[in-house]
Amino acid sequence: MLPKGAFIGFGIGIIISAITGFLLLSATNQSDVLVYVEGPSISILTEKTNFKIGEEVIIKVVNSGTVPLTFSDSSYGLKIIGLDGLLLYSPQSTQMNYILQPKEEKMFTWNQKKSDGDQIIEGRYKIVTDTIQDGKKIEKSLTINILK
Repeated sequence: MLPKGAFIGFGIGIIISAITGFLLLSATNQSDVLVYVEGPSISILTEKTNFKIGEEVIIKVVNSGTVPLTFSDSSYGLKIIGLDGLLLYSPQSTQMNYILQPKEEKMFTWNQKKSDGDQIIEGRYKIVTDTIQDGKKIEKSLTINILK
């Protein structure tokens, strides 16, 4: 027979583990926080980081700096790539210069389909945006999870 203290310790351990697990799960399902900085900067935001297969992913590209950013097309440099670096999706765009003013944002919706129309499978995907500003590459990425 086990001592009474062992049962109490075991019970407290289960409760603490449950609370810790809940806090970690909550923290991993939050996207990056938007921070504005001096100079050129770009940010990507989604409402969460874990999505179910087929769920619409709303993506915001935000000029989080203090200077206008110029993009070479209307996709604002947005790409969805696999963690292996393979380009899976990029919004259709027109080839023309587009300017994103400081604190301005552009919203995109991704239906979790590749550019060829095939549905993606569950896994981790990287959302990337980039541009060249005064000869310097400005880039931001965000990793999301697609789950069953």
